[in-house]
Amino acid sequence: MSRVICALALTLSFAALSADAPPTVVIATSAGDIEVELNPEKAPETVKNFLAYVDAKFYDGTIFHRVIPNFMIQGGGFTSDMKPKETKAPVKNEAGNGLKNENGTIAMARTFIVDSATSQFFINVKDNGFLDHRDETPQGFGYCVFGKVTKGMDVVKKIETTPTGVKGGMPDVPTAEVTIKSITLAPKK
Repeated sequence: MSRVICALALTLSFAALSADAPPTVVIATSAGDIEVELNPEKAPETVKNFLAYVDAKFYDGTIFHRVIPNFMIQGGGFTSDMKPKETKAPVKNEAGNGLKNENGTIAMARTFIVDSATSQFFINVKDNGFLDHRDETPQGFGYCVFGKVTKGMDVVKKIETTPTGVKGGMPDVPTAEVTIKSITLAPKK
């Protein structure tokens, strides 16, 4: 009888571990798929905010509107005609969470106002330490990293090398549109 109870307890422990696996999203783009593992432990409010946009299918049909080689690719806020989508209220900046803006990480885009991030995100294509949290001043607060690419860096690199120009008054816009077809939560592994 005790062996059955131990086996059941062990099974439940493994189930709990897999239930606690970090959420993963698939960013399906016109250039290919990018898989990103989110980090709700280090950036709980940011991940919650991002997943709310995912659940609402907000990102479907948006574009990567800012692509700067050897820096980052940014998307999640504009339609193909360069119209900004209406967003929810900004999320608290969690850049002081210890995560770094390293190659392959995903972070929230924002204005010069520390707590201004809404839906837009960027994927670092190199280590960008100057974007990391240094202190509590507006200049030193940094950009919140909330996950990392686990598959599809080749797609990220493909987007990074897309020729860019000025569109809708904005620089660094890909001349060959890169569309986010959808962002979906991947099934737990």
